Amino acid sequence: MKRREFITLIGSGAAAWPLAAHAQQPAMPVIGFLHAGSPETEPGSRMIAFRHGLNESGYVEGQNVTIEYRWAEGRHDRYSELVADLIRRKVTVITTGANTPGSLAAKAATSTIPIVFGVGQDPVKLGLVASLARPGGNATGVNFFIAELAAKRLGLLRELVPAMASVAVLVNPANPANAESTVKDMQAAAPALGLQVQIFNASTSRQIDAAFANLVRERIDALFVGPDPFFNTRRVHLAVLAGRLAIPATYAGRDYAEAGGLMSYGSDLADTYRQIGAYVGRILKGAKTADLPVVQTSKLELVINAQTARTLGLEVPPTLLARADEVIE
Repeated sequence: MKRREFITLIGSGAAAWPLAAHAQQPAMPVIGFLHAGSPETEPGSRMIAFRHGLNESGYVEGQNVTIEYRWAEGRHDRYSELVADLIRRKVTVITTGANTPGSLAAKAATSTIPIVFGVGQDPVKLGLVASLARPGGNATGVNFFIAELAAKRLGLLRELVPAMASVAVLVNPANPANAESTVKDMQAAAPALGLQVQIFNASTSRQIDAAFANLVRERIDALFVGPDPFFNTRRVHLAVLAGRLAIPATYAGRDYAEAGGLMSYGSDLADTYRQIGAYVGRILKGAKTADLPVVQTSKLELVINAQTARTLGLEVPPTLLARADEVIE
């Protein structure tokens, strides 16, 4: 072989080395994030908290991990389609945020891709895990307390509206796990407070309008909005209707009070999203869902919108103000 040919051969081989090394690097992991709402309705604070949780394991979106977002836009009938799309995308892990219907859809669709959920009911009863301590399958996550807080939330509303004698309970029949537990808890709690309960169903914006028209016709004193991802996507709509019709209302999360709702009491969902992000990061690092115990959150918050209270002609008792985690002026 001539010297010039030898140098050319070495040069061409060296030029290929970086390409070969690049080809051997592991592909960037992909998180499939199944959202209940839309980019416009998903609270930014939750996604910031989720990314902070990921950061705890050293993952930064766009740098060493990719997130594929899928948005149900408040439609429960879209979950199966969206999960199937993520599975076709061959994502590394699926997370559903604080979303019981989405969590059930993901669990029904795959037994191999790791799932990190957030649910307000008992995940064992829902069939998501074998036990809280040892989930045993491909799913684990966070159990936040919303559905179980109905009695406490109703009592706080009674403190703010002491003259109330009746309460409407708004639930979404398309989300039976949430709806059934909310109705059961309310029917048990209301008599102890001397309250009559009337149940209203809504799965669409039009049905929300109809429910409000009916509860005004029935002269119901106050409204209890059940915990539900669809209602969260319509929180501005709910707050505006309640304000326009002068109906004191209580909600499951601070997003509603920030949107103009009277008061909220429930789990700190931003903290829930942080914990979900932390678990997703641990799974990307190699942890097994079967060995990661379900986290049960205990961080609750009471938020009162004082401006809305004044508009409704309500005086917030000092004892209630003192217990509030935040008062919106």
